[in-house]
Amino acid sequence: MENENLSPAKFADKLQINRANISHILNGRNNPSLDVVSKILSEMPYINTEWLIKGSGEMYKEGFDSDTIPKEHDLFNQKPIIPADVAETPQNTQANEVKKPESTTQRIDDKFISMQKNNDKKIAQIIIYYNDNTFESFIPHPAK
Repeated sequence: MENENLSPAKFADKLQINRANISHILNGRNNPSLDVVSKILSEMPYINTEWLIKGSGEMYKEGFDSDTIPKEHDLFNQKPIIPADVAETPQNTQANEVKKPESTTQRIDDKFISMQKNNDKKIAQIIIYYNDNTFESFIPHPAK
């Protein structure tokens, strides 16, 4: 999962198995069943069977290039931005003004739909999940 940047949920979905099965395996509650091992090997034929079952040998079969695996986007393990790669911002820029919500009307298939743009979004809650399956919830205090 780590080599392919797959979360446990994405891994379970890829194998078409219950997410709870993966959770139990990762937490040490259960060992992988023959069905799970079979699904891993059929979905990922480049995985070395001996490595998967016994933990010995190389993870990938001989001659397989791990760089060819399509990887899921990982928000937390990205390469750092190098300042030379970032375009310089012009010195004489004007600040963007926040505009009040506008009411607009659009015609879609002979029907009129009225929409109101709302720029008054506020954070309602922040939840942080930890790798030990605990979490913390933060609710901001209203502005005075």
